[in-house]
Amino acid sequence: MIGSMYNKYVVPKLLDVCCSTKPIKYQRNKIVPHAKGEVLEIGIGSGLNLPYYNKSLVKKVYGLDPSEELNEIALKNASDINLDIDFIISGAEEIKLPAKSIDTVLITYTLCTIPEFKVALKEIKRVLKDDGIMLFCEHGLAPDKNISKWQNRINPLWGKLFGGCNINRNIPYIIQESGLNIKKLEQMYLPSTPKIVAYNYWGVASQ
Repeated sequence: MIGSMYNKYVVPKLLDVCCSTKPIKYQRNKIVPHAKGEVLEIGIGSGLNLPYYNKSLVKKVYGLDPSEELNEIALKNASDINLDIDFIISGAEEIKLPAKSIDTVLITYTLCTIPEFKVALKEIKRVLKDDGIMLFCEHGLAPDKNISKWQNRINPLWGKLFGGCNINRNIPYIIQESGLNIKKLEQMYLPSTPKIVAYNYWGVASQ
């Protein structure tokens, strides 16, 4: 009972705060403005990416997230933003959109949490147009053995505290394993961030 209450009411607000730090905002500004056309945002959450969209490039945004609590916050945050947004309360493992209908899939700080991430990436691949792109920005497994060792040790507890977040996923590997091709990849430790969650991967993938 306590666990379910924690996950329902505490975790969404906790994640909202953790994903609003200055370094993460800087990362969002690197990737989100490149979204264009019909956009599917996976894990839109409370709408933290909304201010960074280039409205002149975006035709429509489909905002996918399984959390009703975060959806309520996102609706409020979207009220002052001039974007055509359709919020969809659903996990990414089953995307209720037609095949080859999306120009840009945007996924930021979400692959760490999706339970069946392999299924979700196959769904992303399904809905992307042949010339579509996936913009991604994620934290994940660090290349330094001393850091990755602690990521693997702490991960089970971390997931329980932070709504299923995994700090040890190899982001480039799981993207490429899905059949998507990484066209551009950058990576580094975010400044002013604990090392176990600081390593970021961001870039562009395509069919």
